[in-house]
Amino acid sequence: MMTPFIAEFIGTAILLLLGAGVAANVTLKKTLAKDQTPWLLITTAWGFAVFAGAYVTGQFSGAHLNPAVTLGLALIGKFTWSLVPTYALGQLLGAMFGSWLSYILYIDHYRATSDEDAIRGTFCTGPAIRNYKNNLFSEFLGTFILVFGIFFIVTPNIEIIGMETQSFGIGSLEALPVGILVWVIGMSLGGTTGYAINPARDLGPRLVYSMLPRKNKNSDWSYAWVPILGPLAGGFVAGLLYNFLLV
Repeated sequence: MMTPFIAEFIGTAILLLLGAGVAANVTLKKTLAKDQTPWLLITTAWGFAVFAGAYVTGQFSGAHLNPAVTLGLALIGKFTWSLVPTYALGQLLGAMFGSWLSYILYIDHYRATSDEDAIRGTFCTGPAIRNYKNNLFSEFLGTFILVFGIFFIVTPNIEIIGMETQSFGIGSLEALPVGILVWVIGMSLGGTTGYAINPARDLGPRLVYSMLPRKNKNSDWSYAWVPILGPLAGGFVAGLLYNFLLV
């Protein structure tokens, strides 16, 4: 039953449940964490959310949990190109499901909160200062650091039936350093855009937010292309540099 598609769905759902959950916990009214230091708590929780999702599913899919990671690994020849769409779809649906679970968990607090920008921020990212060129570069650079770092952590831990080559990914032992990498990216580089660094992590929850029965919701689709294109470009360039330096 545990196919790579299901594993990517589950792993990304865990990632978003815990990641969106901490955003809701420090943002929404009347939660017990409302008065805590938000950025330290958020960056720490997202790092460990990556660890949790990757630890659970690494042995089954390599725990990419991020289309930019999948793209980068395929580009450097460490993942099968034919599986890229399957992984990306599993990641997107998992992100939607995980963010929806977080919404259900905090539904009373969502009802008690009227700040719609704050509500949207518990689902998807947005810029501190809206400057599309700089926002795009921020997402590009953060994802570049993530994917380039992952290239030196992943191992050939799964074999695809019917394929002659092994596909690389994150196993249980590799999950912790990747989580730490996400943690430090958030603390160091995340203050400009909220560091989506993952197209599925932003698009999936944004879709869920757009379907909520709220009167004044604003999904901010004019910005939504930034956390999609920026991370994909970052993963792509990380793959090009890795191939140039080491292949």
